[in-house]
Amino acid sequence: MKGFFIFKLVFSMVGAGLLAGAVYFYFDKKIFLEKAESTQGTVIEMIARRSDNSTTYCPVVSFKTKLGQEITFTSSISSNPPSYTVNEKVKILYDPADPKEAVINGFASLWLVPLILSTIGTIFFLIGSLSFLFGYLKKRKAQNLRDTGKSVTAKFTQVQLNTSYTSNGRHPYQILSQWQDPKTNDLYVFKSDYIWFDPTEFVKTDTVRVFIDPENPSKYTVDISFLPALKN
Repeated sequence: MKGFFIFKLVFSMVGAGLLAGAVYFYFDKKIFLEKAESTQGTVIEMIARRSDNSTTYCPVVSFKTKLGQEITFTSSISSNPPSYTVNEKVKILYDPADPKEAVINGFASLWLVPLILSTIGTIFFLIGSLSFLFGYLKKRKAQNLRDTGKSVTAKFTQVQLNTSYTSNGRHPYQILSQWQDPKTNDLYVFKSDYIWFDPTEFVKTDTVRVFIDPENPSKYTVDISFLPALKN
């Protein structure tokens, strides 16, 4: 289904973009650390940042460079409860060529952004890429059964709307059939892959061809090649 393909593609692209951002910020901080000078600063104020649902607090820090220049900066990291208190002494890292480029020497200030981006990016990318991978493996498995499996004739029983699965507000249909193994008398119920239109009128016979693994008939694929291709 086109909508599901777009979903997988968007998740993969967003995930890749976030991971690229994480890599960029990681190396940006690494370059900063290689040239940064260390000194001590003082928290002179805690600024409240309000959003719709919460309030967080970020420190304003004052420090002197090794050349005696007075610098004040506001940390980009805020939290609730506050991570610092007014008059608290903190370690500072700053760029000697541009002392206003300074951060508190702590894990959150240095690595929180790339950590968040990499975590969210990994989740998005895995959802998208694994969806593509599962789809590919499923098609490969079905093709392998068509090439090397055993073809059996199953009795068509019904067309079923699968209400347990939804995509873009729609439920897929499945063709159901059953087959009894003449060697063991075991009865197998086969379900086709998802079909995104009602296939009832296209089922012209009371049998359906199914490709099974002769050693394990529970591994199968229902042949629905007789159905027209859905173009939208």
